[in-house]
Amino acid sequence: MTRDDLDVDPEELYGRLKAYEGRTAASGGAGRDPVNEPMIRHWCEAMGDTNPAYPAVAPPTMLQAWTMGGLAGHPGGSARSEAYDELLALLDDAGCTSVVATDCEQEYLRPLRPGDRVTFDAVIESVSARKATKLGTGYFVTTRMNVRAGDGELVGTHRFRILKYAPARPKKAAKPEPARKPEPARKPEPTAGRHRRPRPVINRDNAGFWEGVARHQLLIQRCLDCATPRFPWLPGCGGCGSQRWEAFEASGAGTVFSYVVMHHPPFPAFDPPYAVALIELAEGVRMVSDITGVPYDKVRIGMPVELEFLRVDEELELPVFRGAEA
Repeated sequence: MTRDDLDVDPEELYGRLKAYEGRTAASGGAGRDPVNEPMIRHWCEAMGDTNPAYPAVAPPTMLQAWTMGGLAGHPGGSARSEAYDELLALLDDAGCTSVVATDCEQEYLRPLRPGDRVTFDAVIESVSARKATKLGTGYFVTTRMNVRAGDGELVGTHRFRILKYAPARPKKAAKPEPARKPEPARKPEPTAGRHRRPRPVINRDNAGFWEGVARHQLLIQRCLDCATPRFPWLPGCGGCGSQRWEAFEASGAGTVFSYVVMHHPPFPAFDPPYAVALIELAEGVRMVSDITGVPYDKVRIGMPVELEFLRVDEELELPVFRGAEA
């Protein structure tokens, strides 16, 4: 039996996992700060959202932001339940020691307003049957967070799904070729190495974007009613709410709007330190991207960049931006 098949009885394990459905995943959660205008302004500036409704109300997609504890965590509350820890430990013991977030789904019942105090709890909503994926064999675990305000009024829900899996074994290496004269050592790109980069989540809302990438096109959406461009791809316009849109190709020109240099935590598919930037495209939208062509310590806000496509491995190609040193 290979590790991909998990060295446990699958039916017995699945029965034990299903027993956790409906049990508490977290309780007693409280937002560290009330809903507030400065946070709303920061969010809208980062997203390029100029909707005049803000900051009188918070953008609905900020829902999770009000529940996050930051690096310090939630003081004296929001404890993750023993049941959830037991579920993860059971999966670890079965060999599913790796985890990757796969998707989230939010439902908005009423807008949050400055001054609202947010509380929340979470439940283990479902555990899937065993699934074989390219990453490895494992189980999808979905939790549902209920977000409340004021006297306990439910204002939204946040479903979060992870895959707990046993990493697939790498393919057997081919027979070594005859020895050749060694080439000069060259530092690999951050994406190089034996570890695969995480795969992007492709769904019905963004499939057109990835089809464009396969053709070496960077496609942006444009609302057919108010002509507002938008990125990332979404089913509706953030300006007027219209669901009518068209895709058009970006020129590929842009500038670095902001950036961070990643030192920690280390991740096997990357080679820190490296720069990750928020690129402002000539078309007026922003996207997160790797920066190539310049050392990480030479990246600067305002640096002009140009689109290129980086072959990460035999299956994955990504749009990235090449900068030029001054």
